[in-house]
Amino acid sequence: MSTLLHIDSSPLGEASISRNLSNEFVQRWKHAHPNGEIITRDLTATQFPGIDARWIGAVYTPLDSRTPAQRELLALSDTLISELERADEWVLGVPMHNFSVPTVLKLWLDQVVRAGRTFSYIDGLPVGLLKNKKAHFIVASGGVYDLGSPAASFDFVQPYLQAIFGFMGVTDVNFHRAGGAAAINSGKTDRQTFLQPHIDSIRAQFQPA
Repeated sequence: MSTLLHIDSSPLGEASISRNLSNEFVQRWKHAHPNGEIITRDLTATQFPGIDARWIGAVYTPLDSRTPAQRELLALSDTLISELERADEWVLGVPMHNFSVPTVLKLWLDQVVRAGRTFSYIDGLPVGLLKNKKAHFIVASGGVYDLGSPAASFDFVQPYLQAIFGFMGVTDVNFHRAGGAAAINSGKTDRQTFLQPHIDSIRAQFQPA
């Protein structure tokens, strides 16, 4: 049975472009995998503890030697990593915030990029431990930052996500860019007109070859 992990990180709720499109992806995936399982994780509804010296100490304490307090410190991290491990495929809704990823997504990454769980070092070199996974990133932004565009050098979302997920062993990645959403707020286009080509593109991914 196939499993999809659906992660959203926009604080805008139903008004969010990335949430709207990630939900479209989930609906198409559900139709293509009627017996599949979907794990949903809304990062804006998740309380993330700070990464401090106690948390780091717990990570680097051998599992059998961890105190109850250390196990509690790592409980959320363990749960989030288990969600990644259970799913075969992931879809992440990612709005661009100040040319990078939202704070909650960075907090999530700090919990899941963990030595001994999602990466390790062999002969001094990092090796990703999340193998045979596929990640889809739906990136929404007010401006257009696609490769080749005048503002492409300001995009720190796709390069960062590609690097950090690759570090964990995930190289089968797909980016869907929904740039130029500021045109909705300025009245240059309406919401549905903006969304429709992106919805069509997502649906096309699930059409028979």
